[in-house]
Amino acid sequence: MSSRKWTGVWPAVHEERRALIEDLAGMSEEQWAMPSWCPGWDVNDVVAHLVDSAKTTRVSFVRRLVSARFDFDRDNAAGVARERRATPTDTLAEFRRVLNETKTPPAAPATRLVEAIIHGEDIRRPLGLKREYPIEHVATALMYQLRTTVSMGGGKQRAAASRIVATDSDVDFGTGAEVRGSTLSLLLAVSGRPVDRAEFSGEGAAAFIQ
Repeated sequence: MSSRKWTGVWPAVHEERRALIEDLAGMSEEQWAMPSWCPGWDVNDVVAHLVDSAKTTRVSFVRRLVSARFDFDRDNAAGVARERRATPTDTLAEFRRVLNETKTPPAAPATRLVEAIIHGEDIRRPLGLKREYPIEHVATALMYQLRTTVSMGGGKQRAAASRIVATDSDVDFGTGAEVRGSTLSLLLAVSGRPVDRAEFSGEGAAAFIQ
């Protein structure tokens, strides 16, 4: 893959990692142990997963997947176990150490930004934290998810019968019953996160959030 395709992605990913590190600094042990939006993972687990992802190369990804017998969930669990440190402070220190890494598994550039934003919200929402994301970051992630099947980690099928209209960006995608919401809320919903129905409007909103 041409390095030019990554030119705009890595600075955005690094910015999102940096912002999350700032939010996590000074959290209590109780907050680190809170359940995230990732089923079965607490906040510390999600950060460990982000560390693991930042260290994963194309070659190591293939080797690991073979070792996990092509079970993505098993591979992710192994990565969390490997990178979760003895204390949350140590996990955060390791995340800070890999902040500027540009390693990636074999995936489209936009997936790195999707991961940074979605997992950032997997942590922030349960903790009651809010981030004003650069809207171009979120719009890029949303458009990728809308065009990518659920089996590949996207949300194409979740939005298949809807016209997705963002109220704070120029995203206007698809045909069908209109669903309006912030770019971030729409991104979270098509990515399978439990977004509150009140964050959406339009004739298609009720059917959009199941």
